[in-house]
Amino acid sequence: MIETTPSSIDASLARSPELLNRGRSHLLIVDVQTKLLPVIQNSAAVEETIIFLMNAAGILKVPVFVSEQYPRGLGPTVASIADHPVEKQVAEKLRFSAAECFSNRTAPEEYADIATRRDQIVVVGIEAHICVLQTAFDLLSLGLRVYVVSDAVGSRSPSDQATALDRIRDAGGVVCSAESVAFEWCEAAGTEEFKQISRLVRDRESNRPLDSART
Repeated sequence: MIETTPSSIDASLARSPELLNRGRSHLLIVDVQTKLLPVIQNSAAVEETIIFLMNAAGILKVPVFVSEQYPRGLGPTVASIADHPVEKQVAEKLRFSAAECFSNRTAPEEYADIATRRDQIVVVGIEAHICVLQTAFDLLSLGLRVYVVSDAVGSRSPSDQATALDRIRDAGGVVCSAESVAFEWCEAAGTEEFKQISRLVRDRESNRPLDSART
C-alpha cells in the first residue's frame, strides 16, 4: 500500500462541485434566540453543534452571518453565539426567511455581492420547519447552493424537523452533518488547520451535551 502524504496530494485534481469549499462558503445562523432556543428539542446539542461550526469557520476563515427574527419580541441571539469571538455580521428581520440578506436586490450594501462571491450557504438554526426551511427554499431560488446541517437545526417537534429536512432535500438542498462540513472546508490532513479541526472534534466528543441522545 502506498502511503499518502501531504506532499503527494495533487492539488490540481478537480473536486466535486457537491463538496463544500471554504472559499465559496458562508455560514448562516438562523434565529437562535433566547426565547426560541429553550423550547427546541435537543436544544443543548443544537447549540453546541452551531458553536462547533463557528469554531471551524473561524479557523478556516469562512464568513459568518447571524439573523434575528423580531428580537424585541423573541429576544436577542443567545450569548454563546452573540459573544463568540469569530467575526460575524448580524441582521434583524421580520420575514421568516433570512434569504433576503443574500439577495442583491434587498441586502445591505456590504452584502450586495455575497450571491456572486460565495455561492455555498451552510444553514443552521431554528426552527427547522419555519425559518430554516423558508430560508433554504429562497436561497435555492436565488441560484445558491444550500447545505442544511441536520445536527445543527431544530424544531419543537421532531416530526416537524424531519419533514422539513425531507422537503429541503427534495427541493435540491443538501442535508449534511456538522463534521462533514468542517472536514470538507478543511479538505486535507497534514496542516495546522487540520490539527485544530481534529482538536475541535475530540473536544466535541468529550463535551457532548446530555440531551443529545433524546429523540
